[in-house]
Amino acid sequence: MTTIRWVWAFLDRPAAQFDDCAEFWTAVTGTSLSAPRGEHGEFVTLLPDSGSPTVKMQAIGGDPRIHLDFDVDDVQAATDRAVALGATLVADYILTEHIGYAVLRSPHGMTFCFTPFRDAVEGLSPAVEGPEGARSRLDQVCLDIGANDYETEARFWTELTGWAWRPGSLPEFSRLSARPGIPIDLLLQRLGEDRPTAGHVDLACTDIEATAAWHERLGAQRGQQGKHWIVMTDPSGQQYCLTGREPA
Repeated sequence: MTTIRWVWAFLDRPAAQFDDCAEFWTAVTGTSLSAPRGEHGEFVTLLPDSGSPTVKMQAIGGDPRIHLDFDVDDVQAATDRAVALGATLVADYILTEHIGYAVLRSPHGMTFCFTPFRDAVEGLSPAVEGPEGARSRLDQVCLDIGANDYETEARFWTELTGWAWRPGSLPEFSRLSARPGIPIDLLLQRLGEDRPTAGHVDLACTDIEATAAWHERLGAQRGQQGKHWIVMTDPSGQQYCLTGREPA
């Protein structure tokens, strides 16, 4: 069994829109940018004032997307196990001394990485308070799964993480709750169409309407809305959701 020590929501944004997106996401998560790193300065971490960071960003050449990074003690063993469960190895830097990570895809297309766990965990960062007092926290990655792929993908992610699975409040949803101390859960959503698995981030909010209005002033756009959620798009056009859950 692979023990996942930490989870990163990785926001991959087109280089031409990266600065606008970085300004937006640092504002709504109450963070600041780390120094850039990587061969072309393409990677940054969003640093909270207290607690451990959970979000990173990467400037890319293609369309906006997200992926997951899982910190583990043994990247090679975790990679071998994921492939045995049905993942595809995309790129293998395990033998590169100063990198040491692997890029994979789930059985139906969601990109994720195994990365070495190096940093001590300093606890949960505080929820962000908007200008009208509404609190929010990026605490969930939703995997959007094609209708016919749902059972395979749900089984894969459940076995890969070893996290507790439970059904959602609606039949098209289920949830994988991370072990205590990891602040990002996985929500599995069965789509009404067949397409490769992708993902988006969700923010838990005490007041979705007030939070949406604040995000709009920062450059987001509002989309479809339900009773307890609002679909938003960030400055790159990438969707994310505001949900009426307690940001604890």
